[in-house]
Amino acid sequence: MTQGSSRLAAVPPSFDAKALVEKQRARFETRATLPLAWRREQLQVLERAARKYEAEILAALQSDLSKSPEEAYLTEVGSIYGELKDALKNVKAWMAPRKGAVPLAIQPARVLQYSDPLGVTLIISPWNYPYQLAIAPLIGALAAGCTAVLKPSELSPATSAVLARMLKEAFPEDVVAVVEGGAEVSRALLDERWDLIFFTGGPQVGRVVAEAAAKHLTPTVLELGGKSPCIIDKSADLEVTARRIAWGKYLNAGQTCIAPDYVLIPPELKGRFTELLQKAVTDFYGANTRESRDYGRIINSRHFERVSKLAVDGNVAFGGERDADSRFFAPTVITDAPLSSPLMQEEIFGPLLPLVDCPSIDEAIRFVRARPKPLALYTFSKDAAVNERVLTETSSGGAVANDVCVHFAAKGLSFGGVGESGTGGYHGQASFDAFSHRKGVVKRPFLLDMKLRYPPYTGKLGLFKRFL
Repeated sequence: MTQGSSRLAAVPPSFDAKALVEKQRARFETRATLPLAWRREQLQVLERAARKYEAEILAALQSDLSKSPEEAYLTEVGSIYGELKDALKNVKAWMAPRKGAVPLAIQPARVLQYSDPLGVTLIISPWNYPYQLAIAPLIGALAAGCTAVLKPSELSPATSAVLARMLKEAFPEDVVAVVEGGAEVSRALLDERWDLIFFTGGPQVGRVVAEAAAKHLTPTVLELGGKSPCIIDKSADLEVTARRIAWGKYLNAGQTCIAPDYVLIPPELKGRFTELLQKAVTDFYGANTRESRDYGRIINSRHFERVSKLAVDGNVAFGGERDADSRFFAPTVITDAPLSSPLMQEEIFGPLLPLVDCPSIDEAIRFVRARPKPLALYTFSKDAAVNERVLTETSSGGAVANDVCVHFAAKGLSFGGVGESGTGGYHGQASFDAFSHRKGVVKRPFLLDMKLRYPPYTGKLGLFKRFL
């Protein structure tokens, strides 16, 4: 989901991870978090806090990532209001026991599935969408009746500071707490026993989180990343395809977990497609992208250097302009990059888009299947059968036909990865489920106590075959 940080930071002298966990566990054990009224109240408190701090959040996102207020609202702030509205509307239904079928052998009975809150949870959020990816899982935690400790990324310090102020004002520490700091703070938190760890970040740090969780057999939701491909069929509307890919790729300066990472395209379409991509970039950001208020910046100097090193592979078809002082890196398209190059092996997480010659859908499917499963996959074709074939013959966390990234905003869909791109999912009811244990329950009366199931079993085999 994001490229991780190796920077170390000292643990704040006043920070005691164990005491914080014990405080939240004591609150959870009072069972005060179970009632519907409590959960709705927390969600309402969070909504009021979000609206009160909206201007500060927008300013912080501008400071950290140079996001315009419009982009920040579109991709972060507005989506949180939508998640809160959905949770407040539906949490009662989500909490209700879900009915199951009753087999003949145990009738009369009622078969139900209860949703129990997991308990004391840890949310570790990333820097690329530092507000949205912190608050969205928190909504799920509160709706499910859990307490939560939130660790924002130190690489987005302005947003981290606003989150700390906002949530400290809104909630007592034994319900929601924010712990700021770097890698040492994360390690201290991971040493404790949690009832769920929800991590958004890169696969490398995701492995560290999974290893720490395994010591306590703690369940995890890991929202990671990967190289999300775009497959373009010969029948695709190239102009619309180029415009949609350019939007998804260069949003947030390419620092999006589900951004297109490379394009598989028939060689005869590559020249025209490149022209259309460049036209879309000019339409979006003007002739000089550096002057556009709608184009972001690389998060810090270390990541700027990382993206710059990736850009040396292949040939720059357009773009490539950059400025280290302002961390500006222009939208860039690269052709003929070796498949063994870092550009084609690592998640880019920046505004570089490699185009890979791929003459057929058969070859595109083989190409994708030969690599780790991506977080997202995008297929473009006027032929619905071609898109359906790609969707059924490949595996990815999510997928879109004839567009990019929009599945993240679709209501009713669980968002998450598969394989190296992550485990578990969230958004809407899936967020509630992520922070809940689904407990199977059978309720039976004392009447009609059938003796068929009791020993001795001699002579009952025929009846078992008939009724079971």
